[in-house]
Formats: sequence, C-alpha cells, structure tokens
Amino acid sequence: MSKVFRHFRPWDWLMTAVITVLVAAQVWLDLKLPDYMSEITMLVQTKGSAMGSIYAAGGNMLLCALGSLLSSVLVGFLAARVATRLSMVLRSSLFCKVQEFSMEEINRFSTASLITRSTNDVTQLERMVTMGLQLVVRAPMMAVWAIVKISGKSWQWSAATAIGAGLIILMIGLIMVFVLPKFKKIQKLTDNINRITRENLTGLRVVRAYNAENYQQEKFEKENSELTNLHLFTSRMLAVMSPVMTVVMYGLTLSIYWIGAYLINAAGAAERLGLFSDMVVFSSYAMQVIMAFLLLVMIYIMWPRAAVSAERINEVLDTEVRLKDGSKKEGEEHGTLEFKNVSFRYPDAGGNVLKNISFTAKRGETVAIIGATGSGKSTLVDLIPRFYDATEGEVLIDGVNVKEYRLSALRKKIGFVAQRAVMFSGSVAENIAYGCDEDEVNAEMVEEAAEVSQAGEFVNKMEGGYGAQVARGGTNLSGGQKQRLSIARAVYREPEIYVFDDSFSALDYKTDRVLRTELRKKAKDATTVIVAQRIGTIKDADRIIVLDSGKIAGMGRHEELMANCAVYREIAYSQLSKEELENAAR
Repeated sequence: MSKVFRHFRPWDWLMTAVITVLVAAQVWLDLKLPDYMSEITMLVQTKGSAMGSIYAAGGNMLLCALGSLLSSVLVGFLAARVATRLSMVLRSSLFCKVQEFSMEEINRFSTASLITRSTNDVTQLERMVTMGLQLVVRAPMMAVWAIVKISGKSWQWSAATAIGAGLIILMIGLIMVFVLPKFKKIQKLTDNINRITRENLTGLRVVRAYNAENYQQEKFEKENSELTNLHLFTSRMLAVMSPVMTVVMYGLTLSIYWIGAYLINAAGAAERLGLFSDMVVFSSYAMQVIMAFLLLVMIYIMWPRAAVSAERINEVLDTEVRLKDGSKKEGEEHGTLEFKNVSFRYPDAGGNVLKNISFTAKRGETVAIIGATGSGKSTLVDLIPRFYDATEGEVLIDGVNVKEYRLSALRKKIGFVAQRAVMFSGSVAENIAYGCDEDEVNAEMVEEAAEVSQAGEFVNKMEGGYGAQVARGGTNLSGGQKQRLSIARAVYREPEIYVFDDSFSALDYKTDRVLRTELRKKAKDATTVIVAQRIGTIKDADRIIVLDSGKIAGMGRHEELMANCAVYREIAYSQLSKEELENAAR
C-alpha cells in the first residue's frame, strides 16, 4: 500500500500536511466542547451565577462547533483533491505501462484483469485515500487526546472505558482475520465477471447464431452467484460492527452514569457538584474515545479492499517489460529483412512453435508465407515488429537485429496489417491516418491509400465520405470493408516493409487481384511479406515459404514448389484443379 504514495508530488505532500493541521484543529475544537459543557454545568448548579457567564460559555461552544464544521469541510475538499489527482496519475501510469507491455505480459494479466485494475481497483484506492486522509490522523489523535483528558478523573470510569475500547479492538481483530482473505478473492471474481461479460458482448453474434444464450447465462450466473455470496459474507461480517458499536457506546454511557450515581451517593455534599460535573465531562470524552475507534472501524472496512487493489496495481506497475528498447534508429541498408536460424517458443509452452527459420527478403521483393493452420505463419510475422522476441537466432531489418532498434523507429519502418481488422471510433480518415495528429493528416495521401486498398469506392458512398464516422470496433462496416481500411492504414505510412497477416481473406478474388496489382505499383520499392491461405493470392510472389509444423518445408517460386514441394502441391490441389493451376502458370 505504501508504494502507491510514491506517486505523490510535493504539492500532494503539502496538502497532506495542511490536512493534518486542519484535522488537529478540528479535534482540539471538538474536545474543547466538553470543557465548556462542564463550565456551564458548574455555573448552572452554583447559586448566584450570572447569565452572562453562561451565555459566554455557550457562545464559545457555538464558535468551537462552527470552527470544527469549517475545518471538516476544508479537510474533505482537500482530501478529495489529493485522492482524485492520485487516481488520475495511477490510471495514466497503468495505461502507459500497458502500452509498453509485450503480448507476453498482456496475456499474463488478461485484458479483463487489466481493465479491472485500471478502473475498479483505482476507484477503491481513491475512496481509501479520501477517507483515510480525514480519518487516519483524526482517529488516533482524538483517542489519545481524549484519554489524556479523562485520565485521573476516576479509575472506575477509566476501567469501563478501557473495557469498551477492548471489546471494539477484539471485534475488529476477529473480523479482519475472516474478511481480509475474502477481499482478494472478490477482486479475482470481479475479473472473471468482466471477462465473461466482455466475451459475451464481443461474441454476441456467435452466441446468438448457436443459440448459446442459456449457456452464457449459466456461465455468468455461476460466477455472479459466487461473487454475490462472497459479498454477502463480507457484508454480514462487517455489518456486525454497527450493532456492536451501538451497544458498546450506549452501554458505556449507562455504565458511566451508573458508576457516577454510586460515587456521587457515597461522596460528601461539597464533592457532589464536582463529581457530577466530572461525570458529564467524562461521558462526553468517553464517547469521543469510542468515536475514535468507530472511525478506525470505518478505515478497517475500506482498508482490506484498498490493500488488495494497491497490490494488484503495483503488480502491473512493477512488472518488468521483457522487450527492452534499443538505441538504433536506422540501419545501413533499407528495406531488407532477414531471419537467421530463428526458433521461437511461447512462454510456458512445451516446445518450439518455429524451428530454425532462415530466409532473406530484399528491397522490392515480395515474400509469401503459406502453410496449414497452426504451422506458425502468424507467429513468424509477429517477430518482425517485435510483438515477441525470438527464442533463438536473429531477426534482422536493414542488417540490424530488431532488438537493437528503438521500438518506435523499428515500427515506423513497418506497415503491419493484422489478421483481425481493428477499427477505432472516429472518422474514416482518422482510421486510415491512425497514429498521426489531426493537424498532420494529409488528405491527398489518405485518399490515395484508400484507392490503392480498393476502399475508395465504398468510402465515397458513405455519408460524409472520409469524414464519415466509424463505430467502435467498426460495427457499421463489413468484414471486407474493415480489412481494406486496415490495408489503407498500412499504405498511408509508406513503410519500408509491408507485413500482411492473412489480410486478404475477406476479399473476393477480383478485389484481391486488383488490390495486389495496385499495391505492387505503390510498394515497388518496399519489401512485402504476405501470409495467406489462398494460392491465388501468393502465386506471383518472388519467393514463397512453405511452413509445416514450424519448419520450412519448401522455398521458391510457385512453379518450383509445384515441382519439388509435396506440402505446397497438396495445398494447391486442395484449392484449385490441375487445369486451373496449369492455366494460371501460363
């Protein structure tokens, strides 16, 4: 929990110091009230007392109450400012940290968990800091100050107060033992709820297509019931505090007056007035002591969840990013790509996904990668922009190991089109020029990129053209339209290396052929790497790499592979007839 406060700025510590001073003033004013109450009691019981003295004491009580109120308002205002700024910094730090994560770290935490940590956990900490700044200082200060005030009054009254405070401490200890471990589980179950909800919403079409609404509902109900039952358990345990506190407070008041009655009855006539005044004052101070413990109870109610949330936030912020940024910005060559004896294994996997991959793609060449599902095609191209690092061997761009590049410089060289087209909320132009500031967007280049990717036709038909709004996730576009806009996004960058990870699968054959023709003209000076399942998409490539179970089963042009590679031949004949292949060769 203490690690969270390393995000405090000097201004925050200054505000914390001001809050401490204001809380001390508030406690002092609150504890002055019983003194004036004792004075008024003495004046009322003493014959010949002037009404002016009583009014003066009452006026002082009113000023103390108003001063305490003003201090409380200022403390609340400043505490809220400090807490909300801290939550802003934490959310920003979490977002920036996740931006640095490789796919390995993101998969380790899961998307749902990272969202929960950035929202729910930060909110828990914000609440804790808001209340904690007001109560952590106030509670012990009030308890100690009140105890000092009542010390020496009567050991019987002090003993009764100590018993009441002891019962509260015992209750807090027992509840904390049972409740704290449950809060850790609650946060994990919250992650699960978010995960299932997110899966259900993103996969809603599949859920409905397979009539799996009941199945999804049962999955949700199982997790929801477990979370609800756990919340009920912790709430019931914490709910015990309120009645126990009430019993202790009123029981203590009753015991003080009961003890006081015996003491006053046994005292002489001259001492009774002093004892009565002490009893009234002691009762007020005893309530302040119990109130201090009540405030501590409120802290202990929030502390467990806040402590778990802080631990989860620090877990993300303290995670060491494995992909270290290099220092190079440029290589000696331009547009060359080389794999040297590259092998790759996913974290905690049983074996290598890629095994001893070696090939070179020169500037202006088109290299295609084909293979059966699970052969490692997407994994191979993920190593180029360093989504992962090779387990063995080297990936070189422009003659430099990708690990030596600054990540921003490396990825600036690459136009990457993922297997799944991703659209962001905003205009069509903003999606094509994604990553550029609004004032840096070149409208002519946007339109040119759209024309190359064959997106211009449908964009011009949209209301607003390139200013038309794309819904979050591109839900107002078809799969083919999203894929063409994703390709346009890569074309707009004018990179040295194009990487297409099965990016033509949603296109019809005619659009696919025209797009590749236009792309060849546009990217004639760039290196192009294409992952595809269709023979028609890759047969004109300068080099085709055939993967089989993570190994290179064949490499060469289409005609060479048809003659020499059984795996490629099998894929080709599964898609096209012998006559079609012969015609294509002509």
